Amino acid sequence: MVLIVSQSLMASAQSRGMPESFADLAEMISPSVVNITTSTTVAGRTGPQGIVPEGSPFEDFFREFQDRGRNGDRPRRSSALGSGFVISEDGFIVTNNHVIEGADEILIEFFSGDELPATLVGTDPNTDIALLKVEADGPLPFVSFGDSDTARVGDWVMAMGNPLGQGFSVSAGIVSARNRALSGTYDDYIQTDAAINRGNSGGPLFNMDGDVIGVNTAILSPNGGSIGIGFSMASNVVTRVVDQLKEFGETRRGWLGVRIQDVTPDVADALGLEEAKGALVSDVPEGPAREAGMEAGDVILTFDGRDVEDTRQLVRIVANTQVGKSVRVVVNRDGETETLIVTLGRREEAENAVPAAQVEEDAPEGPAQMELMGLTLAPLDDDLRATLELPADTEGLAVIDVDADSEAYEKGLRGGDVITEAGQTRVLTAGDLMARVDEAREEGRKSILLLVRRGGDPRFVALSLDEAEE
Repeated sequence: MVLIVSQSLMASAQSRGMPESFADLAEMISPSVVNITTSTTVAGRTGPQGIVPEGSPFEDFFREFQDRGRNGDRPRRSSALGSGFVISEDGFIVTNNHVIEGADEILIEFFSGDELPATLVGTDPNTDIALLKVEADGPLPFVSFGDSDTARVGDWVMAMGNPLGQGFSVSAGIVSARNRALSGTYDDYIQTDAAINRGNSGGPLFNMDGDVIGVNTAILSPNGGSIGIGFSMASNVVTRVVDQLKEFGETRRGWLGVRIQDVTPDVADALGLEEAKGALVSDVPEGPAREAGMEAGDVILTFDGRDVEDTRQLVRIVANTQVGKSVRVVVNRDGETETLIVTLGRREEAENAVPAAQVEEDAPEGPAQMELMGLTLAPLDDDLRATLELPADTEGLAVIDVDADSEAYEKGLRGGDVITEAGQTRVLTAGDLMARVDEAREEGRKSILLLVRRGGDPRFVALSLDEAEE
């Protein structure tokens, strides 16, 4: 009986197209995958010499960085490695924004061994996508994007890139999950167990037809290495971004101009809705929605002919709609449906309209340095960025020290790491992080998800709130 079952499973697997080998696919796509090396000039320290008080237990930690090579006050060159792939014969290359962020020079190495300098066409930090361009003497081998929406959980996929600086390397696995959201508004990640490590960032995730269905971006790991939980930004998100970067050098997302929240079962019951679906409008500031007559308390049911399931879906639909387009929005208001015609604005212009001084003024204040969850943390400033050899625009909380007995240490956090987000929200100060911890507790969560960057590479680390006692 066991033998019969085993043969049946084997026949079933073969009928689903289980590959005997990935060699032909790897040979086909390899010429289009590239290694990326970036160089950045890190300014020397120009501020006060004493970042921490004399005699502080962290004094040795900082001196190690300051006195390295006895060139602590001189500009230094910092390099980083990543991956990418060619999408057109005339030399357009896709990678992650964090791979090339702040770079002075970008060098592309092809599978053939040839090298070419690249120029930056445009970036989208919201999806962590960047578009580069190289000038070659002839047409370059390239790969095409596939339809990520057709990828099914369990489908075979192949990742290729430059893990840990080892050069062109292939790994294979399956689609583990779809539509993952990690920390961004427009997230649509494919989760895969194909090995993804530092250096794979920006590389392609292929289906068995050799089409790119994702851009490898991040991993969830307790130790910084692959444990089979990797995330690739879905190609149907990437293609829209790439098209806009190619045409405009920047993104142009639609903007509705509302504050929204999910419709929970109790809210649906209170509003007399049959299902807990749609997006509840909590506020309508000045913008396209207000001009069209939308009101707080409206429940958005459909947008431009598409049913709205929840707030996350609505945000993505709006962002993917052309700026300036007039769309039909059906809302439930006081138990009746109404159709509004909304002419979309541009989200980037709306975001830039908020004065920087106001944003800073509204930011929650907190202690300059704090200890939480086994971590000693300090907000980044110019001196600290220079000490840790970080790009000038890096924001977040620097990990000064990690308690060796803490969960954070067990999960791989070390001094010099930078925490940029907590609970999927940006953190700039210790007060920001404490506020996110308090919110997680109020929501009944047992842990909080941190986005940690080391050498520019992001990874997510979940820490228990049991260790967050003050």
